[in-house]
Amino acid sequence: MSVKAQSKDAATNPRGIPYAPFVDKVEDYVSSRAEVDGTMKSFQEMISKYQFMEVNTQRRVAGLKEKIPDIQKTLEMVQFLESRRPGSDPIETTFELNDTLYAKAVIPPTDEVYLWLGANVMLSYPVAEATTLLESKLSTAQQSLENCEEDLDFLREQITTLEVATARVYNWEVTMKRKEKPEHGDEDAGGETKRVLPNG
Repeated sequence: MSVKAQSKDAATNPRGIPYAPFVDKVEDYVSSRAEVDGTMKSFQEMISKYQFMEVNTQRRVAGLKEKIPDIQKTLEMVQFLESRRPGSDPIETTFELNDTLYAKAVIPPTDEVYLWLGANVMLSYPVAEATTLLESKLSTAQQSLENCEEDLDFLREQITTLEVATARVYNWEVTMKRKEKPEHGDEDAGGETKRVLPNG
């Protein structure tokens, strides 16, 4: 059974990341020492792909962890504006212009808010619609974060599985090398032969 055929038909996690092949019997992957180099190279290529996906997922997690608090803060503010009844007194507050600069503002009761959508785009929304939109965005971001964290655990497991598989194939090759020694090696290098025999 080739490693490529095994990985092509392998099951995946819910986001489509394939499971790494689990090497229980090395003979299922290599039938001779001539196939060892190709198998080891295939395992190393898969490890590199999983590590690449791990780095990208870590970046996405970092972005979501930064984005979610901003959505929560915006949603809380919109919910506060939605809770104010018409005719209520204006409130005085400060708002952030940049990291170190704030300005004062007087906010009367309103039924309209402006939301940044990214790429320097801002749109006006009725307060109720803005609340619904932000709740949806928050839920989506939280689910994405949960999925990414699950994927990170999954990717680490697959990397470990392949590292173990690589070690097993390597050890199998070492064993085959010893078995292929000439029969007269028992006479010429008896001490060496004894070191590779099982204990007892």
